[in-house]
Amino acid sequence: MRYISTRGQAPALSFEEVVLTGMASDGGLYVPETVPSLSHDDLADMAGLSYAEIAFRVMRPYVNGEIDDETFRGIVRDAYATFSHDAVVPLNQLDANHFLLELFHGPTLAFKDVALQLLGRLLDHFLAKRGERAVIMGATSGDTGSAAIEGCRHCDNLDIFILHPYQRVSEVQRRQMTSVLADNVFNIAIEGNFDDAQAMVKASFADQSFLNGTRLVAVNSINWARIMAQIVYYVASAVALGAPHRKVSFCVPSANFGNVFAGYMAFRMGLPVERFVIATNANDILHRTLADNDFSKQELVATLAPSMDIVVSSNFERLLFEAYERDGAAVAALLERFQAEPTALADAPLSRLRETFASHSVDDATILEVIREAHHRTQEILDPHTATGYRAAERERGDESVPMITLATAHPAKFAEAVVKAGFPGVPLPPHMDDLLEREERYTVLPAELAAVQRFVAENRR
Repeated sequence: MRYISTRGQAPALSFEEVVLTGMASDGGLYVPETVPSLSHDDLADMAGLSYAEIAFRVMRPYVNGEIDDETFRGIVRDAYATFSHDAVVPLNQLDANHFLLELFHGPTLAFKDVALQLLGRLLDHFLAKRGERAVIMGATSGDTGSAAIEGCRHCDNLDIFILHPYQRVSEVQRRQMTSVLADNVFNIAIEGNFDDAQAMVKASFADQSFLNGTRLVAVNSINWARIMAQIVYYVASAVALGAPHRKVSFCVPSANFGNVFAGYMAFRMGLPVERFVIATNANDILHRTLADNDFSKQELVATLAPSMDIVVSSNFERLLFEAYERDGAAVAALLERFQAEPTALADAPLSRLRETFASHSVDDATILEVIREAHHRTQEILDPHTATGYRAAERERGDESVPMITLATAHPAKFAEAVVKAGFPGVPLPPHMDDLLEREERYTVLPAELAAVQRFVAENRR
């Protein structure tokens, strides 16, 4: 198994190299050179297995023997032992054929834990093997940062620097990051938006000279291992509802597109999926592209679903690479135009996407309406991101005989402001976090200037 860039100009890498590298040297994102397959029997044999065992079986072909089976099984088992629910990602039935996949039972109550509890362990394994240390830089619109910190805080060979937009994440999200006072954890609040932070992280990966030879590692969803780990819960939930003997559909609250792309990879591996519904908030580049072929940047809108407040969906490039039949030059040219002016996808790639994907956009007023409606109908309180998925699933469901699985991406307590606005008294944090709002915080506010951020990282790494 080798990994190639979506822009076609970077060298192919092994699994170990791609985990430690993150973004490709040509500015693209790594994807597998070939997609491993899960046969009908492979999927059927997963029925009734533990989540950790399904994860081992799904991810093993991507690791390609670069970690021995016994060690890799142990890494996977340890990663998911950190979750508070024995099922790791339990299914919750909402109506006759609509299910909620609860991805928020990890240490930071968000779906990012599923990948980042694994990724931190993989990074530490490979760095220890090489006798190296590394620096992590990541940008977060809310959930990735805390999940990355929790995944890496105990790593012996890593220092982690997380950039978040100053005063643009929820208080719970911020405190989950800034109250971790470990020696290898640094939080940077950027006086700008998520895209400013993401751009600085990308620029730092493009030119790492400011670290004088220390390796820079990505833990956001540009890192292939994040996508790989997320493939698993699509397979596990579908098998629990009868795959491969019947198809399922998925609705995914979407921003940076890594979560949806993981589902698409499960489909490519052989999981029988009827359709993927992409749910967006008012920052709706994914919906506009699919519905109207409007692939253009618009001004960022601050919403009640802040983890989805993104202008550019980085991982959409991976899907474009597939839609353009793995023509890296065509993808590079499209993205170059996209940076300069409003553009559109070619007819054939757009048609390919529409065969598998539908989309729906939800504004803030509708988010509040859906939180109330879902509670009335199911007694569940949804976080605002999951609420976008609930509405999109209802609107774009298609064949109602096909089970619809909506991904619940965060615990509602992480977004108490939206829950209160919807008319509820709030949602208590789980017991292990009930003192979160009183914990000491530590973070540094910096201007949205690349030089200032890189200077801080260089001076504070151990």
